Amino acid sequence: METSPIAALDPARLPAGISSRILPGVNGLSVHLLEAGQKGRRCVLLLHGFPELAFSWRHVMPALADAGFHVVAPDLRGYGRTTGWDDDYDGDLGAFRMLNYVKDMLALVRALGLASVHAVVGHDYGSPVAANCALIRPDVFRSVVLMSAPYGGPPALKSGDAPVATPQVPGDIHAGLAALERPRKHYQWYYSTRAANADMMGCAQGLRDFLRAYYHHKSADWTANAPYPLAGWTAAELAKMPTYYIMDLARTMPETVAPEMPSPAAIAANRWLDEEALGTYVAEYTRTGFQGGLQCYRAGTSGLSARDLQVFAGRAIEVPAAFIAGRSDWGVHQKPGDFERMQGGACARLEAVHLVDGAGHWVQQEQAARVAQLLTEFVTRRR
Repeated sequence: METSPIAALDPARLPAGISSRILPGVNGLSVHLLEAGQKGRRCVLLLHGFPELAFSWRHVMPALADAGFHVVAPDLRGYGRTTGWDDDYDGDLGAFRMLNYVKDMLALVRALGLASVHAVVGHDYGSPVAANCALIRPDVFRSVVLMSAPYGGPPALKSGDAPVATPQVPGDIHAGLAALERPRKHYQWYYSTRAANADMMGCAQGLRDFLRAYYHHKSADWTANAPYPLAGWTAAELAKMPTYYIMDLARTMPETVAPEMPSPAAIAANRWLDEEALGTYVAEYTRTGFQGGLQCYRAGTSGLSARDLQVFAGRAIEVPAAFIAGRSDWGVHQKPGDFERMQGGACARLEAVHLVDGAGHWVQQEQAARVAQLLTEFVTRRR
């Protein structure tokens, strides 16, 4: 990862009312932030996922600011214009474990001069970061909204040298997927391979077309996205999901999404990710690569993050919580049972569950106005 100073994002790329700056001294990072609203007001912290950026919140932030909040969206460790992290595959993977992401957010709150934030909101990988922030430091993260990735609770405590197995990953699923009549593999374990970053950065279709197809494939625009609950963590059940989650064994991710590249007419008609906005993602990932974001998958699939989190086994999130996802988002069901566990007690004060029509995985981009409305309703409920 580059260590030389980097400028804030060009304001011409951002909607009116959103500014960009670099905040140094945050758990070893210089964090790139997008901000909206008046400093000194109650803060709402927005955490993005993969492969997104703080930029993914650009159409939600103004509404929250207009509702009277100071809105902060950082590029997380491993992403965008935040620097101070190592993109070496053989580097310190521990820096990307879940507890260190929580520490990043705690340090960010302190660097902003705050004792607490009114709400932390996380999408995709930002959802478990937000969930664990609320679980571990409810005094700092006073409410939480999880988006696209339900929270099923911390991993069970294991004794002695017993391997860590979360409720979602009992036993060796990989042999079962590979033995299917149509051999398959799980995308998170593919993303954990040494080859994944090079596969995406050097793909035949080029980075722009790869990202366009990837975002399209997981959105409501890909009309075959019609998710439903799966019976359990078995190869046969997981294989019911689209190939962006359960990939063909011999294919890379760019090869997986290439057949789903939208037509020029569909691209021209896209209102949630036009070519200019896509260009921001392309420019940022061209500069950084994907390895920083992929490290969090490696910390998960290796069990590193789960071993840390066992100390919270049996504990629920006690602060007010809500869940928002696209109705066409398979992410709701990709870890069978998590959606149900979240509603059954993992979030003890779950106030609302919203499945948004006309949205797939990128809900805060695909249906920004509706998400902004739901977030505003949640955060203004407690003055």
